[in-house]
Amino acid sequence: MTDQIFEGVYGTYTIDATDRREVLGYRLALTAVAIGQAGLLVQWRQLGADQLWPWMLLMAAGLGLALRWIHIYLVPLHRALQLFWLLGCLGGLALAIRSGPGAMMPALASQPLWILAIGPFFAALAGVGFKEFFCFRRPEAIGVTLLLPIALLGHLSGLLPGAITTALLALESGLLLVLCLRKFPMPAAADVGDKSVFAYLKGQAGPAEEAAL
Repeated sequence: MTDQIFEGVYGTYTIDATDRREVLGYRLALTAVAIGQAGLLVQWRQLGADQLWPWMLLMAAGLGLALRWIHIYLVPLHRALQLFWLLGCLGGLALAIRSGPGAMMPALASQPLWILAIGPFFAALAGVGFKEFFCFRRPEAIGVTLLLPIALLGHLSGLLPGAITTALLALESGLLLVLCLRKFPMPAAADVGDKSVFAYLKGQAGPAEEAAL
């Protein structure tokens, strides 16, 4: 496929093969998160809460790669989401060490305070959902953004019984999968955004910020 030229706010820009690969990687990685979350919930319901860690690894890897390839104009926001992902993964590692990899979900169910440790991971995922809603106004994206914190904070505070928390997470998981599947027919340029804005912000950034762009 040949490079495509677009007119941006601050001049023309090109969508090239590298951009298309990054967009495909982002979409596949986010889909991996959706599949991992759905697989975890299905296995939990059908087979119990033991040995769910492979799905958690898939979610962690998928979100980490999605945040590597996502296009966000504001570098501090992008870095904040990556930091949340890292903190959440470290919290999950601490939980695995404390309870054992096979007993992570029972530990979360019985000791809701562990949600504070892994919560940043889901904050990062909710942030991706908000970005998708802000850019594309997809209703399923705002569902992902709102249902995750409602379910987790409801469980943490004890305001929501376990069955409702699980139902909300299942609904959010389904919405995330719908969001991912609807992205694949979209042109790559939609996820890349206006590259002239990135170039302008890079020109306005200080030396430290410019190195991060």
